[in-house]
Amino acid sequence: MTKLKLVIFDCDGVMFDSIEANRAYYNTILQYFHHPPMDDDELRFVHVSHVEDSVRHIFRRYNDDWREIEKYRASQPYTPFLQYMRLEADLPEFLNFLMPDIARAISTNRANTMSSILEMFDLAKYFDKVVTSVDVKNPKPHPEALHKILAHFRLTVPECIYIGDSQVDAEHTAAVNMRLIAFKNPELTADYHVNSFTEITKLPIWGP
Repeated sequence: MTKLKLVIFDCDGVMFDSIEANRAYYNTILQYFHHPPMDDDELRFVHVSHVEDSVRHIFRRYNDDWREIEKYRASQPYTPFLQYMRLEADLPEFLNFLMPDIARAISTNRANTMSSILEMFDLAKYFDKVVTSVDVKNPKPHPEALHKILAHFRLTVPECIYIGDSQVDAEHTAAVNMRLIAFKNPELTADYHVNSFTEITKLPIWGP
C-alpha cells in the first residue's frame, strides 16, 4: 500500500456541524425578499453547494430580480452566523495526531468565509493548503480543487485520502479515483465509514 502523506478535509458536515448556520444565513436572504424559509430539501442542497448555486436554487420558484438578490447577498456578511457553527469535538485532537508527518488540506465549496472560520476556531495553523469555491473556476464536484491541492504538495492520488459527508464529495473524489472516508453518512459510497475523527485513527490506512 502506498504510504499516506496527505489528508484532505471537507468543511461543512465534517469539520463543523454548520447546518444551523447555513439555515440562518439563507433564510435571512429569503426573509428580506418576503419569502418563506427553506424546506428540508433546500437546506440539504445549500449545505453541500457553493453560495451562488445555493441562492439560485432557493429562489428558483420566485420572480425576483437576480441582480437585486445578488446585491443583497453580497452585502450580507456570513460572519454573524458563525456563532451557530459547532466544531467537531475531536477534530483538534485528530489534527494533532496527523502532525507533523501527514500534510493537511481543505477542499470546500465555501467561498470567502473559510479564512474567518479557521481563524475564529484557531485552526488556520493546522492546514497547509485551503481551496474554496473562489479559488477555482469549477467548484465541487468538479475535481479542479483536488488537482490544485495535489500540485501544491507534488503528490499522487494514492498518497492522499479525502474526508467528506455528501454525494458531492463522493463525485469529487471519484473523478480522480481518490479514496474517500464517509463522515457520519453510512449511505455514502466510500472506502471507509466513520462517525468520529477518533475512529479514523484506527483505520488501516496509516501503515506500519
